[in-house]
Amino acid sequence: MSTASDPARQLLRHTVATVAYRGGKALRGAPESFAAFTTGGSPRTTANILAHIGDLFDWALSMARGQTIWHDSEPLPWNAEIDRFFASLKRFDDFLASQEPLRASAEGLFQGPIADALTHIGQLAMLRRLAGCPIKGENYFKAEITIGRVGAEQAAPRREFA
Repeated sequence: MSTASDPARQLLRHTVATVAYRGGKALRGAPESFAAFTTGGSPRTTANILAHIGDLFDWALSMARGQTIWHDSEPLPWNAEIDRFFASLKRFDDFLASQEPLRASAEGLFQGPIADALTHIGQLAMLRRLAGCPIKGENYFKAEITIGRVGAEQAAPRREFA
């Protein structure tokens, strides 16, 4: 079965594109000072959260290749960490688009690293509001999310809320 006709891989690819779209929205326009933002006395900054998301997709890729490699990365400077986020999505999506066999279950990849990343993107969106630089809500059902579009360049929102 080719990867283009594998429904599980296609759903994973759509989910990765969704992570890119929602993550891009949470990151776009954030001031560089947002990288150091934290709440409630937690030592975990938004840069730590973003680094963790990159680690999640590196882990997902390692599992998809039949390994289990985990790294706790120290955050890079904010813009470099944003670049790393999108690069980790692209590497994973490129693998999913390839003919390489998937050596981990699609369900496990979704319920582990991908679902965790979506949770953390929600945290970043919430932290934007708490940091005084909120993003607008959006009807994500209407968003133009396209398989393979996993970089910083995303479609403009179709329906944002005031």
